[in-house]
Amino acid sequence: MVQHLLVGYQRAAPVVIFLLVLAVTAISVVSLERGERDREYAKMSRVALAAASALERRASINASYLRAGAAVFAMQPAVTEPLFTRFVTELRLDTDYRGAEGIGWAPYVTQGGRVRTPVTFLLPDSARNRRAFGFDMFSEPVRRTAMTEAIRSARPTASGRVILKQEGGRPVPGFLIYMPVYGYGPGGTRPRGFIYSPYSAQVFLSAASEALDLDGLRVTLYDGVNRQPFGAIGEAGEAKGRVLVQEMRLANRPMVLEVAALGGRSLSTISMITLLFGLAVASLLMLVSRLLTKRLVEDQRALAWFAEQNSIRNSLTRELNHRVKNTLANVLSIVTLTRRRAKTLDEFADGLDGRIRALSATHDLLTQSEWGTTPIAAVAAAELAPYTRSEDGVLDMDGPPVELAPNDALSLGLALHELATNASKYGALSVPGGRVSIRWALAGPDLARIDWRETGGPAVSEMRPRGFGTDLIEKIVAHELRNPVELVFAPEGVRCTLKVPVRQPSDFALRGAPRVTGH
Repeated sequence: MVQHLLVGYQRAAPVVIFLLVLAVTAISVVSLERGERDREYAKMSRVALAAASALERRASINASYLRAGAAVFAMQPAVTEPLFTRFVTELRLDTDYRGAEGIGWAPYVTQGGRVRTPVTFLLPDSARNRRAFGFDMFSEPVRRTAMTEAIRSARPTASGRVILKQEGGRPVPGFLIYMPVYGYGPGGTRPRGFIYSPYSAQVFLSAASEALDLDGLRVTLYDGVNRQPFGAIGEAGEAKGRVLVQEMRLANRPMVLEVAALGGRSLSTISMITLLFGLAVASLLMLVSRLLTKRLVEDQRALAWFAEQNSIRNSLTRELNHRVKNTLANVLSIVTLTRRRAKTLDEFADGLDGRIRALSATHDLLTQSEWGTTPIAAVAAAELAPYTRSEDGVLDMDGPPVELAPNDALSLGLALHELATNASKYGALSVPGGRVSIRWALAGPDLARIDWRETGGPAVSEMRPRGFGTDLIEKIVAHELRNPVELVFAPEGVRCTLKVPVRQPSDFALRGAPRVTGH
């Protein structure tokens, strides 16, 4: 079955094998890539959840500090520098407070209907934090919005994206968390000020995510209200892969954490190795199948050639046997008729020799044509060759190219030999000035007409006896050609009309020869 398919589809089979192996490889690569994507997505989910949890935890710890400060300051008639310093010092801020610039105090002051919240205290005391002293935070819209929301909700509230005064004009984004402090004493509902913490967003994000595995990932923190970026950590580069979005809230403000894969859509290492290995195996199998197919085809061609040669040998044997029998039948007929008409042994030998030579000349023509078709002109030229060298007679042969089958050429050769022999003994070729005209033409799609005309020779006697040539032409030749022969011994010269079938080569091809086609 496999051998039949390889030979029957010798060009398609190697390609199909290549495509099948390539398809299996592609399925394997797709499965590997799907697994890689699932692992990547799982890693991104873990990073997003861990980063969001760390950020919320740090913001919650800071908010608890601010709540504690608001509770302490609300119980005091005034927030003085010693009080504020003692409170911040006793907090003993640990590493969970990393990312914040410190803790500050800004009183809520109303002057002429205008609210001001100048930065009054900010610890730890540093050159960086001193840049913010005296800045009216209520004058800036983003900060003002956060403080207004903090007063309304009475809980820690984060601002949107701002540039901290600590940055000294550098475009480094940050945010602040405000906790309002209300009036001293029972029933105090008027805000006295804000305890707050400023944050450098990049430092805050880095501190919360320092324990995460960010290989091939980038984490970006966005403001959930206006989608402005605060900062990013992880590997640099353009994000070409999947993006996972994690929503969260930091100090009463919506935030968005975005985790992006930087690897893009290129194949992983294991997928690339699998693909290259699959291509190599597919190419090797295609080459091997091609070689096997070629070998099988060559073997089948060799077997077909041997079968053809065996069939041809058998056909040639049968054809040779058939033609030898035909030739021997013709020879026996010639011998029989020659013996009947011969009066002496020499006359018998001469007549038999000439007729056998005529058969031999035609056989030579057939051998040259490999027993294929033979032109009428070639048969006539071969039989009349002995007389073309004679200066006493003139031969005139004319006609279109017409090819005869082997047996028909033999019969025509015998007829022309008898006519030429008779003409050389008694007719136009026996005297000077005699002329023989042989003309032929197609009398139909499968029949040729051949006319023999003798002129200028001795007058033909009406009482002449019938000879062997007459019997051979009218009986043997007519029988072989399957058409009657018109033979007239007119006083002015002999006339003979023969009708020879014109057959297609397939009608007389070697019987039983096989037809073999190669792939």
